[in-house]
Amino acid sequence: MRTFILYIWLITTILPTFSQWGTIAYYKLNKEYITRVLCQNRDKPQLHCNGKCYLAKKLKEQQEKQDRQTSERVESIPMLQLFASALTRFEFIPVQLPQAVQRIVPYRLATYQAPFSILVPPPCA
Repeated sequence: MRTFILYIWLITTILPTFSQWGTIAYYKLNKEYITRVLCQNRDKPQLHCNGKCYLAKKLKEQQEKQDRQTSERVESIPMLQLFASALTRFEFIPVQLPQAVQRIVPYRLATYQAPFSILVPPPCA
């Protein structure tokens, strides 16, 4: 059941990307019919259009349709406003601090000294 759902999801996800390829395949398979019946320049054989105008028109329509769908999806996404504040003016008022009093600390922290006698290089042979 999982594989069936996976295949359905995969097909529905990938199918829109193949729509232009499907249009091109349809053009390749029905080139003669498109040239005779659907081509805009069928009365001007010197242009050698062979239905490419029809193909370009269909591809452009598909692209515009995808663009509209994408813009509709983007517009339908709800916007969440996380932060909003009114413009405020900040004033920094200088504060007079009392003169620094020198404090005498009655204790002294011991400092650490590494034992350098351990760091003797090995003898050379």
